Amino acid sequence: MTTRHDTAAPPEKGGAAPGRPPGDAVSPEAARKRARLSRRWQRDMRWSPYAFVAPFFVFFAAFGLFPLIYTGWASLHTVELTAPTDMAWTGLDNYTRIFDDDFFWNAAKNTLTIGIISTVPQLMMAMGLAHILNYKLRGSTFYRVIMLAPYATSIAAAALVFVLLFGRDYGMINWVLDSVGLGKVDWQNDKWASQFAVSSIVIWRWTGYNALIYLAAMQAIPQDLYESAALDGASRWRQFIHVTLPALRPTILFTVVVSTIGASQLFGEPLLFDANKGASGGGQHQFQTLGLYLYEQGWVNQHLGRASAIAWTMFLILIVIGLVNYVISRRLRASS
Repeated sequence: MTTRHDTAAPPEKGGAAPGRPPGDAVSPEAARKRARLSRRWQRDMRWSPYAFVAPFFVFFAAFGLFPLIYTGWASLHTVELTAPTDMAWTGLDNYTRIFDDDFFWNAAKNTLTIGIISTVPQLMMAMGLAHILNYKLRGSTFYRVIMLAPYATSIAAAALVFVLLFGRDYGMINWVLDSVGLGKVDWQNDKWASQFAVSSIVIWRWTGYNALIYLAAMQAIPQDLYESAALDGASRWRQFIHVTLPALRPTILFTVVVSTIGASQLFGEPLLFDANKGASGGGQHQFQTLGLYLYEQGWVNQHLGRASAIAWTMFLILIVIGLVNYVISRRLRASS
């Protein structure tokens, strides 16, 4: 048996894989080109992120920041819709007139009551629906799509349907009430009945949306907690009380704050529910919200200065709501 001791032949000069020139010499033109590419790459890495986010800031400045600043400036002047460039300085007079206006406080009370009537049942129903869908059901995707259908429906279409349902003479709701001997209700002219009717539109439209938020938060809860509770003999109700609700506290706080902000800006539902299709919120202003009051002052009465002051007052109310949310969320995080 013989052993071969073969060695590879060194590459010949001018072969298929010639070696690099000694000293790795680079021509001056190639060095300048490489330097230009390097500088271009550095500029691209530095400025490209700003270029990508620039469209957002441009649109925000044009349609968000500028209207906010201009509204604040207009709130300190007397300015009419017929002559928006003619401004007379009044200082805080528009704000003092607002707080002395009974219609403003009426709109604030209506906004508060409609917000409570619509938010509390809405979130409770959303929690119940999410708890049901959290279990394994056939066609769960279909039910989730059905719950999002009201959210995707136009406010105008939904309000039109509810106006027909709550009609005084030929509405289906009054037909049912009259058939069981309760009598008909004047849903559009009675104060509490009209506020309940407007709240029902909000409840129908946003319950499914909040239910999906709760469902997503429930599915993030570890199943080990439910299994441990079941081994300890806890029923589904006790599991919901002692496991699900504590884990959902941040989500519940989020939905409460978002629903409160939405209720303070309520506009489309009461506007379309009014039989006269005006911004007064009924003949006696019984369901006029702050949004309707702002619209009435600015586009019906044409007082842009007062409307701007109302807008800034609502903005300050939202800031207070945000600060309350921040304080409560900090305490929740500290307690947990």
